[in-house]
Amino acid sequence: MTTAPRFIVDGMLGKLATWLRILGCDVEYFPDLPDAEIVERASQTGRIILTRDTLLIRRRKARDNHFFVAGDGWRDQLRQVVEAFGIDPAGRLFTRCVRCNAPLATIDKPLVAGRVPPYVYETQEAFSACPSCGRLYWKATHRGEMERQLREILSGR
Repeated sequence: MTTAPRFIVDGMLGKLATWLRILGCDVEYFPDLPDAEIVERASQTGRIILTRDTLLIRRRKARDNHFFVAGDGWRDQLRQVVEAFGIDPAGRLFTRCVRCNAPLATIDKPLVAGRVPPYVYETQEAFSACPSCGRLYWKATHRGEMERQLREILSGR
């Protein structure tokens, strides 16, 4: 079993970071972190730098630990990273917090009472929570649209 790649994404690739998290990838993203700190953090934590910054990849510590994302739009960027790293798009779908990157944990329905809209509480049975920021997740209607977009993007259409 191979270990899933762990990434750190520079400030230019925020939307890519979000969509990689939707796929369940471990992605650190600090939009205001200077290049030197991104490189140092990647080195210390064993993360691969995803960037479009040609100056960043010239840094000595980044030379052998980066992936240059060539696509201009986030859809092309996502397709490129998924293909380059052999990421299974369905393998860990919706298992990470899109805001803070923490792995989600299943939470019992009674514990979300009063924390989600009444209609959601009445119509949903399964909930997940981020143990770091407390954000709650459930199979909302937009989830199907996200899955459709992913199928379209990753099929190359």
